Amino acid sequence: MAACPFRRSIASQLSRVLNLPPENLIKSISAVPVSKKRPVADFQLFVGSVIENKSSDRSKPDLQLQTQRLAEKLKCDTVVSEISTGPGTVNFTINRELLAKTVLQQVFKDGSEYGIKSELFSTLPRRKIVIEFSSPNIAKKFHVGHLRSTIIGNFVANLKEALGHHVTRINYLGDWGMQFGLLGAGFQQFGNEEELKFNPLQHLFERLGVHFDEYSGESFYQEKSQEVLKMLDTKGLLQKTIKGTRVVDLSEERDLSLCSTVMRSDGTSLYITRDLAAAIDRMMKYNCDTMIYVTDKSQNTHFEQLFQILKLMGYQWAERCQHVSFGLVQGMKTRKGEVVFLEDVLNEARSRMLQNMASAKTTKELETPLETAEKIGLAALIIQDFKGLLSSDYQFSWDRVLQSRGDTGVFLQYTHARLHSLEQMCRNGQPTDINTACLQDPQAISVLQHLLRYDEVLYKSSEDLQPKHIVSYLLTLSHLAAVAHKTLPVKGSAPELAQARLRLFQAARSVLANGMKLLGITPVTQM
Repeated sequence: MAACPFRRSIASQLSRVLNLPPENLIKSISAVPVSKKRPVADFQLFVGSVIENKSSDRSKPDLQLQTQRLAEKLKCDTVVSEISTGPGTVNFTINRELLAKTVLQQVFKDGSEYGIKSELFSTLPRRKIVIEFSSPNIAKKFHVGHLRSTIIGNFVANLKEALGHHVTRINYLGDWGMQFGLLGAGFQQFGNEEELKFNPLQHLFERLGVHFDEYSGESFYQEKSQEVLKMLDTKGLLQKTIKGTRVVDLSEERDLSLCSTVMRSDGTSLYITRDLAAAIDRMMKYNCDTMIYVTDKSQNTHFEQLFQILKLMGYQWAERCQHVSFGLVQGMKTRKGEVVFLEDVLNEARSRMLQNMASAKTTKELETPLETAEKIGLAALIIQDFKGLLSSDYQFSWDRVLQSRGDTGVFLQYTHARLHSLEQMCRNGQPTDINTACLQDPQAISVLQHLLRYDEVLYKSSEDLQPKHIVSYLLTLSHLAAVAHKTLPVKGSAPELAQARLRLFQAARSVLANGMKLLGITPVTQM
């Protein structure tokens, strides 16, 4: 990854001065966010994170003094052209031509793995991961709440897969009552995917660009949940209440002040019992390292209790189960009024986008206007959804979502299409050897510096599974590319200059497309 040789080079010099192994320093050296106001350094070291302060009070003057002392011991070399200090930081500026050459080389060499082949991920163990998401009740129409679960689950699965993990995507259909026999146990046995193809749900997933490795249903675990109840009983975890229901005591004091009902008085199982059966079954089937469930936050208690009961049953792997929860969407109405169904939302996004495209002066004649409108509409929905913390509720607004200016999915698609048409226009030259001295304008440096940070952004999202880091990175990349596009013309410039600039825009488009695909967005090439 582009940042690696730079981080490693800075770390090896620091390790000699601080007498620490370079491995310990790599993650403390971070790329500096681009500033619109002034040129900034490329990397900074937060001194407090690597210097063990002898006194417990890490007072500011003391830290600043240590920062100064450390900076004085460091020297510029072929990689670092300037060293300065900030509040508690030592800042490093990379040799400008080397920056351009390395970043561009790396973007094209690594392709879709740019940012992932980074030093930051080098010690990451490869895991087997099962992700359950979307999970509608197919007897009812696909609710808008499932849209969040579907796109968030898809993002988590994409990210984990990109990082080299083996991911199994499961859609757990709430088909209790057997309204659709095919998705009950029979479906599992015969794997009758043909019939599912005719199901409107399947079509929705194909528009959303989402696939599942397994469909299973609650009713499939009806028998197995009886086995779970027997196991709970054998382990002495089942208690009978006055009402005749069976519960598992989860209280610290074992006084039933906190308990989970696992069986009705008539002996039938509940949702949590079937979830216990499903978790045990999957763990045996996939022998996975982690199980992730993606649902709205109203189910937080359900999953806390589910994991707790599994632990009481002696399943240590319950520690490695994770619930990724999200907030609710308010105000999602179509022109017809209150919206509940996903089909309506996607149709609305498409029709509004078609209208916008028809009224825009810049829109070219498109070969597939419907498909393009759909991809742009989906990008708009996904970006609106991913901009904040997943656990936050948010107010939905069609007008804000579909604006072509500002921080929207439409703007990302517009930038991608614009950069793509620039490449098509200059198709005759696919520059490989470029003169990096032509990329020293502040606008070009800003784009390069931003490309340098991509691995850190992916790292952040991989740590907390929040897509907002990637969203904000791509929006900034699009703004920087737009400014550079205005100030650094390709057309009409001297060949050497035009080629270098074209290479820079190609790199920006490549990283923009990579990030969009991770989020579950299909980049459009014209609009």
